[in-house]
Amino acid sequence: MGASGQLLLAPPAQALVPYVYLPPAKDLEGAGLGIAQAATRLLRLGQAEDAARLAELTVRLIPNDVRGWILLAEAEVRSENPGKALIALSRAKQLEPGNAGIWLAEGSLALRNSKPSQALPLLRKGLELDPRNSGAYFDLGNAQILLNDPAQALTSFERAAKLRPNFWEAINNQGLVLFEMGRNDEALRRWRQVLKIKPDVAETSLAIAASQHASTDKAVRNEALRLAQKALADDPNYVLDSFRKEQLWGERLRAATRSLLAEPELKPSVDRATANASPSNPKAAEAP
Repeated sequence: MGASGQLLLAPPAQALVPYVYLPPAKDLEGAGLGIAQAATRLLRLGQAEDAARLAELTVRLIPNDVRGWILLAEAEVRSENPGKALIALSRAKQLEPGNAGIWLAEGSLALRNSKPSQALPLLRKGLELDPRNSGAYFDLGNAQILLNDPAQALTSFERAAKLRPNFWEAINNQGLVLFEMGRNDEALRRWRQVLKIKPDVAETSLAIAASQHASTDKAVRNEALRLAQKALADDPNYVLDSFRKEQLWGERLRAATRSLLAEPELKPSVDRATANASPSNPKAAEAP
């Protein structure tokens, strides 16, 4: 009795109960949006990895807000994490399947990952939802070039330029397609149109030079050499055939360029460009 009585009369031990404060949903939403704004500012400053970390926190706080997932996808793309970007875009599409931008971003990312067959249906679906998106038509044309469908690619590039008349990239790519189709004069007209919009486009200058290099007109040939020298000085990467292929130059134009760059008058320019080229593929440092 004595021992039991002492236990019964003893004061109870003070329990240590863990306590976690759970803020109301509206507070979580407000915090998440504030963090998203900070992530956006970091993206604008070029601090993509820090922005991605904040965007991850945003989607944890407000997982059903599509804006956070889109922000995360953008940050991951700029951080060179395409796999994570695709996961974020997939979640965004579940939340808002009618958002054209999400479909188009997925398509653009697939194209960037060298998967044009995956990009094609995504871009087409996005264009169904947003038929006046010039950038999407440009991406669609690039995918069609990679899938060896030049006629459709030309149509896509023409639609892009019709929607945005100063869209020189789309006009330039019209020239790339037309040249491969043997429509040299039309290609040349497109490229000259580009230089009227933006006079210092190295790619277009070199394309014009390559297309006119074989001319028997001395003045035309001299102009081709001058344009080639300027193009190689402006962007040395174009001295590399592998780089030109990455930019969707076809075999016909690349062959004409190889012939052009073999000219003795261009050797100093070619040598300088080769020394200064910095291709994305380190194995691409081959002869022009």
